[in-house]
Amino acid sequence: MEIVEYSSKYAREVADLFYKSVHSINAGIYSEEQKSAWAPSPINYASWEKRLELKRPYLLLINDQLAGFIELESDGHIDCAYVSPIFQRKGVATTMLKYVVNKAKNRGLKLLYVEASIVAKPLFEKFAFVSEKENKVIRNGIVLNNYSMHIKLQS
Repeated sequence: MEIVEYSSKYAREVADLFYKSVHSINAGIYSEEQKSAWAPSPINYASWEKRLELKRPYLLLINDQLAGFIELESDGHIDCAYVSPIFQRKGVATTMLKYVVNKAKNRGLKLLYVEASIVAKPLFEKFAFVSEKENKVIRNGIVLNNYSMHIKLQS
């Protein structure tokens, strides 16, 4: 596993990974309608390219293949953390989260926060993030649930 800084050559792969990751979630957790609202088709690659140039996610590669990505904003917000369906349950999300926690500490950040999906919530809890509240987010007219969570960092 190798974590690298974002490069625009990965833009399409990141967008595809996001779409596949969302659509691989068990329909008992998020319905097909919810997943389609969260990650609509067709993928808007132009919008993703603009977003990624601003967010500059960290990319986790396994044998030069994109396995996951995570975003850490300057204020400690983790905006996205997604793993390719073919690399799930292989420690990708754990490795990425450890990486951004260390990055945040090195930058002197005192707090990390995230709006975690139902699927991601257990990972953040494993890292001692505290759940503040459940949110109901509207995407394309459809309600999605997630959780506002945070962790205070020690130096």
